[in-house]
Amino acid sequence: MSQDKSGYPGMGETNPLHNNVYGPPQPGFGMPPPNYSQAPGGPYPPAAGYGQPGFPQAAPGFAPGPYPQMPYPQMPYPQGPYAQGPYQQGTPQPGFPGDPIAPAGSPGYHGDVPPSYYDNEEFTNSGFEDKTIRQAFIRKVFMVLTVQLLVTFSFVAVFTFVDDAKYFVRRNPWTYYVSYAVFFVSLIVLSCCGDFRRKHPWNLIALSILTLSLSYMVGMIASFYDTETVIMAVGITAVVCFTVVLFSLQSKYDFTSCRGVLFVCLIVLLLFSILCIFIRHRILHIVYASLGALLFTCFLAVDTQLLLGNKKLALSPEEYIFAALNLYTDIINIFLYILAIVGRSRE
Repeated sequence: MSQDKSGYPGMGETNPLHNNVYGPPQPGFGMPPPNYSQAPGGPYPPAAGYGQPGFPQAAPGFAPGPYPQMPYPQMPYPQGPYAQGPYQQGTPQPGFPGDPIAPAGSPGYHGDVPPSYYDNEEFTNSGFEDKTIRQAFIRKVFMVLTVQLLVTFSFVAVFTFVDDAKYFVRRNPWTYYVSYAVFFVSLIVLSCCGDFRRKHPWNLIALSILTLSLSYMVGMIASFYDTETVIMAVGITAVVCFTVVLFSLQSKYDFTSCRGVLFVCLIVLLLFSILCIFIRHRILHIVYASLGALLFTCFLAVDTQLLLGNKKLALSPEEYIFAALNLYTDIINIFLYILAIVGRSRE
């Protein structure tokens, strides 16, 4: 192939890049084409021609020739089985290779279905839906707890201010042991049977039986103290519980990490209570009641933070019965220990 002075092939040869088959050569034919290899970013592939398919394309520097128009089939075109939306705006569709959001085989990959809301722990507390569910869970727990406390302190008021009720429970001590047995069975069922305490309405029925039996026990214990002692214990319990709950909701300290230590302290307290059975001493009983009130105050702080869901440990929103049971038993134990402290100190 012969070369001219400009470095291009001779005009006598047929080259589709340099000869326009549909028109005469244009001005500027002798100028060299731009050097794409010197552009920033490295060499670029040659630009594809734009024209009708099946016809040779014009070279750089040449005007496109008149292409004949041919009839093409019109719509409708056959529709393929494409995956239907909706897809989030700006998010790659699932199933495509190179998906940076949810690659196939990763824990968050679920194919064509949206991922489960609680699969990824990083997003458990960030979504608006989760905050709404958690707030509804907290409201439900405190509503159930309010009803339980109203029932219990109604029993306390009856056994404190009605003399006939006092005489009845003192003449029939066996009712205390019956109510204690009912309370213990209900507590074991609600604490150990997870499927049962999530099954409506049986969970509410069991919780109601537990509340009534424990309310009778607390009322019967309160009947052995004078009225002023009971009123003082109720007032101190209300102030302590309200303060602890409010502090637990606002504090940044994670009390749930101390749950294991509190269980160890509970075992020590049980051993201490056995010692108090055999050693009848007023100061020893006051110390025991003080330690019990302090321990269950810490349990109240832990169980309150378990409702929030933003600490190390959290309760599922399905466990509103279990959460209400924990708070209720904590408050009742605090009341009984404070009642013992006030009663022993006034003797």
